[in-house]
Amino acid sequence: MTSGLVQIYTGNGKGKTTCALGAGLRAAGHGLEVLMISFMKSKLAVRNRGEDINYGEFRSTDLIPNFTIIPVGRETFVDKENPDPIDIKMAQDGLHLAQDAEKEKKYDVLILDEINVAVEWNLISLDDQLELIKSKPLKMELIMTGRYARQEILDAADLVTEMNNVKHYYDSQKIPARRGFEF
Repeated sequence: MTSGLVQIYTGNGKGKTTCALGAGLRAAGHGLEVLMISFMKSKLAVRNRGEDINYGEFRSTDLIPNFTIIPVGRETFVDKENPDPIDIKMAQDGLHLAQDAEKEKKYDVLILDEINVAVEWNLISLDDQLELIKSKPLKMELIMTGRYARQEILDAADLVTEMNNVKHYYDSQKIPARRGFEF
């Protein structure tokens, strides 16, 4: 594998996590080891009919031996103005997992899903996010997602894609999040 790069998927449009998953899936298909740490997301959620898989990617990647996803969040949403200490702890646990993954050099691709939001909501510091970029092993591809990517992160990246919400059925038709598409 050649030198790994830093990719950022941000913006207010849909598709940031989906894009990162696609990149991870493609890499896994070529035999690369992929680790995705999902900040602020839990594996299980309580929905209309009881407990179920929260996001479809948790079930899908279970079928891919070299693609691992670790969720580091609770079933409930984080209160941006007043995050619960457990939300901060879980985000910090995710940060430590990412730091360990970089030190171990076991993975070819490290995806940090929603890390930009975790920084914006003060669950992780911008300095810690920047340090992940600086300490990235030479051959590791680092992908970071989430709205609110700070300018310092954009400047440090090799690739930045901003998802722009031109039209969304939630806004225009009040269609809520759908299984298989938004989760």
